[in-house]
Amino acid sequence: MGYGYGLFAIVSSIVVSFLLIQKKPLHQFAGNLTKEELYNAIQFLAVAFILYPVMPEKQLFGLIDLRSAILIVILVSLISFLSYVLLRKFGTKRGICYSGFVGGFVNSEATTAALAGLSKRAEEMTDPVLTGILLCNISMLIRNLVLALIVEPTGKTTLFMLPPQAVIILVSIVIALKYNKKFCPIDGGDLKIQSPFSLGQAFKFGIAFTLILLIENFAYDIAGTAGIYITAFGALVSSSGVIVSVTLLAVSGNISYATAANTAVLASLISTINKILLSKISGSPSLFSLAKKIFGIITVIGTLALLLWNSI
Repeated sequence: MGYGYGLFAIVSSIVVSFLLIQKKPLHQFAGNLTKEELYNAIQFLAVAFILYPVMPEKQLFGLIDLRSAILIVILVSLISFLSYVLLRKFGTKRGICYSGFVGGFVNSEATTAALAGLSKRAEEMTDPVLTGILLCNISMLIRNLVLALIVEPTGKTTLFMLPPQAVIILVSIVIALKYNKKFCPIDGGDLKIQSPFSLGQAFKFGIAFTLILLIENFAYDIAGTAGIYITAFGALVSSSGVIVSVTLLAVSGNISYATAANTAVLASLISTINKILLSKISGSPSLFSLAKKIFGIITVIGTLALLLWNSI
């Protein structure tokens, strides 16, 4: 019965051998997760490897097929989960800077809110927390570039995004460096961020980017390119959802790659402004005062960079 399946046997043997060799590292990897997190991960992977292969390539509202949508959710969740494991493994032992930067790849809003809450402990925590939030925002900006490349592997959207997005990242790095490396080793306690590999989190992201996609398509039919740009405000809920949805619209030919890139950069800027709001809600008055100034400067420079890029 196995005749003609030699390749499968060889591949299976290599995979099994690799898993046996990596038994100890994998055990250490699993040891950094709770039973609930491991259960969520196994459940998620089981659904992914069972549901994705059998899902037909059926168009959803004429914009995206269900199989591609599931694959995108899997890939985005995988990036977030790998970052989440690093955060769980090293935690805040590496300091607020490490926690902020890695946490931004998982969920920049949740990480910002968690870090901002630390500023209420003592006045001297304000500068370290601001540095952590700046690094969280930087990783969010990098993640958005990576997401555009994952959804559209030819890199057209990413290339259009790169110049203004790079300016925003560089300005953020310069400002973060101003706040000195001595703040980074400060322990910030445990950051409460939900595992991105739970089915609930994956489902929320899938729903978010699908709804944004439908709204963007409707907005484009009503108001053209201006309607697409307005939907960048969806970044207040999920900047990654906006990036994925506009890139998909560009891939399907509904909008140009330049429009998708401009909307993606706008979403990144709106997510940056959102850090001010989160600092107000979760942080101390001194943190909010600094966040207004710092993230306001980044947003203004980023907006000018985007306008200049579009005028060339």
